[in-house]
Amino acid sequence: MSKRGYHHGNLRQALVDAALELIEAKGPTGFTLSEAAKQAGVTPAAVYRHFEGREDLIAEAALQGYEIFSDLMDYAYQSGQPSALAAFEATGRAYLAFARKHPGHYIAMFESGISINRTPELAAAANRANGVLEKAAGDLSQHIPADKRPPASMFSAHIWAMSHGVVELFARNSPGRASPFPPEDLLESGIGIYLRGLGLVAPDN
Repeated sequence: MSKRGYHHGNLRQALVDAALELIEAKGPTGFTLSEAAKQAGVTPAAVYRHFEGREDLIAEAALQGYEIFSDLMDYAYQSGQPSALAAFEATGRAYLAFARKHPGHYIAMFESGISINRTPELAAAANRANGVLEKAAGDLSQHIPADKRPPASMFSAHIWAMSHGVVELFARNSPGRASPFPPEDLLESGIGIYLRGLGLVAPDN
């Protein structure tokens, strides 16, 4: 394997890329810094020029994941305009698309045990992603009288949880689990049922 990054001034990113491959293959606790260094083509000592330890390296992978995730969510939201419903549903589908396309980032973000409050930068990136979904939820609820309107933060959190559940159970090849329906169909129908129950979508839609 060629040495990635050290002789080209990009060792930090080379180590993140190596960690993402190892996270996907072995899980967030299944590799060592020495393995990440070897994967990147550098000595273990070189890692400590950029990261204090494995958790610091995983946190950087999570940060980059949240930045990609936020951009993807925002693009989905914008592409669904001007329909508030289309924009909201698009952000749910974007969750599935992200988990499929960026499994290493997804695991670092949601399965590594790294707190989003580990650094201000990580917290800001995570909150930005949540903010996109909450904005889409707020747009969708505008036609409901204010005194009957559910908090956007509440039902956006419910949709986030639903999306996460579909990903974990059916979109990431969970051992022993299979669904007769595509994950996208499961999520779309679940969102539809939920939104109708809240009165956010007309019953005949």
